[in-house]
Amino acid sequence: MTTKPAVLVTGASTGIGAMYADRFAKRGHDLVLVARDRSRMEHLAARLRAENGVGVDIIKADLTNAAELGQVEARVHGDASIGVLVNNAGMSAPGTFVEQTPDTVAAIVNLNTTALVRLAAAVAPRFVQAGTGAIVNIASVVGVAPELGLTVYGATKAFVLFLSQGLQLELGPKGVYVQAVLPAATRTEIWARAGKDVDAMPGVMEVDALVDAALVGFDRREPITIPPLPDAAQWDAYQAARQAMLPNFVQEQAAERYRNV
Repeated sequence: MTTKPAVLVTGASTGIGAMYADRFAKRGHDLVLVARDRSRMEHLAARLRAENGVGVDIIKADLTNAAELGQVEARVHGDASIGVLVNNAGMSAPGTFVEQTPDTVAAIVNLNTTALVRLAAAVAPRFVQAGTGAIVNIASVVGVAPELGLTVYGATKAFVLFLSQGLQLELGPKGVYVQAVLPAATRTEIWARAGKDVDAMPGVMEVDALVDAALVGFDRREPITIPPLPDAAQWDAYQAARQAMLPNFVQEQAAERYRNV
């Protein structure tokens, strides 16, 4: 009988992370839940064990704390049973860029990018050596839409998208699958923490719909999954337009439009 890999999920106490834990448990995967709220994780773990008969470990960790992040890095690096990493933990903050303090900006960057890339870096060598494994990075449509105004949050999600694309190109041929999931507005607690009323927002997707769609993309081994996008051809056209520019970037001289002024 094939043993299913365990799944480590960050930001697993609520929202998208908790739903990923629920869905992977229903598929028969053991879990490692990581978040700051131990009480919520214990409640979730008890339910998932009872309903699905899976093993669930809990790591209470603030991923913006270097020592606590290090504990999670050590787990994903050293635990050969973990075959899927879901990098879900993330945050936003109230206010515009000029209203956010340097400490607030740093906290967003540390959680949304530094913790995510360190966990990916901790697990990737083991996955490559095994020739298998999956890294799921939760990005956002905001990462391709500066017009939405969430400047620092969007910048971190653009980083997550680029990182995921680069890792898929590098690790995919070695048997490791990397998926970037780009939600739009989803009904989670991140909005209240960012000072927004989610009930007053249009087009908000429920968490179960988001994760179920993301897992369809996971099963299809899509490198980029955008659950709210009706027409996949639009993303394909976006990618094609970007890739069409690549040959023009390799030039010894500045473009003529910058020389004849």
